[in-house]
Amino acid sequence: MSTYFETVNKSFTQVPVTDAGVDTLEFLEATEGLIAMFDLLGNPSFSLVQNDMKGNVKKIRDRHAAAPAQSQTLEQLVENEKGEKKRTATEGLLWLLRGLRFTQVALARSQADKNEELADSFSKAYEGTLKKYHSFVVKPVFALAMKACPYRKDFYAKLGPPTAPVDEELNKWNSALGDILTRLETFYEKGNHAKGF
Repeated sequence: MSTYFETVNKSFTQVPVTDAGVDTLEFLEATEGLIAMFDLLGNPSFSLVQNDMKGNVKKIRDRHAAAPAQSQTLEQLVENEKGEKKRTATEGLLWLLRGLRFTQVALARSQADKNEELADSFSKAYEGTLKKYHSFVVKPVFALAMKACPYRKDFYAKLGPPTAPVDEELNKWNSALGDILTRLETFYEKGNHAKGF
């Protein structure tokens, strides 16, 4: 019996990370698998999160298409865009990292406490990650979306049947995502790349 993680084209565990950085296209492919996971929540309110992430993925893909040799890794892409007036892909990646961190924290909370409902996991993750970047207009929209999460058991059933290693797969996938995010967040902080966004 297969799990959701076997249906995605690329897992975060498969994204190459070298001294040069995180492979741009493979990271985006794995991210698209995560964005599709929101469909399993069966809640139209999450389309706000999905559309935001999809828009940011497109900005990064567009930059990669325009300068492929300078955009092999996400770090190279950001460094290459540094001297330009509009740093569209740099900003897009920053917001994508914020959205991914929110999701990663929510799933980690859910995995750590089997009694916590998804609405609580996602609400607490939102408070600790994305909320500080959002305006007073966006905050209530997100708060409403978090409350509309499905029951934990229903979501996990969609990730795979009871006999499948859902927990094991989710832990590996989410841990790999967390490592990549930490690396890129550190890169942004050290290079002061988030300035102005």
